[in-house]
Amino acid sequence: QVQLVESGGGLVQAGGSLRLSCVASGSIVLFNAMGWYRQASGKQRELVAGITRGGGTNYADSVKGRFTISRDNSKNTLYLQMNSLKHEDTAVYYCNAKLGVSRDYWGQGIQVTVSS
Repeated sequence: QVQLVESGGGLVQAGGSLRLSCVASGSIVLFNAMGWYRQASGKQRELVAGITRGGGTNYADSVKGRFTISRDNSKNTLYLQMNSLKHEDTAVYYCNAKLGVSRDYWGQGIQVTVSS
């Protein structure tokens, strides 16, 4: 069973930065893709950024130019560098990993709060 553990969240002022980390219990090179999702209070979970095994990335329009997703295979870790944070980035952020065609794994989620 794959386990994903997020860290790095917290409270930050608008305009500030945070870096989220997601450590996997196994080798992340096995995953087809990994990504970060977020869910704000009263809203649906949405994709923030994704990265494929080959290194291709995609971002939600709302975070393009501010967030950067990356991975360190040697550390089995996925990152999300978040700069120029806005109040509307406040949400619970989840790490996701996709294995094969049908298996999805999720972290427990971590709170990011941006004060305006």
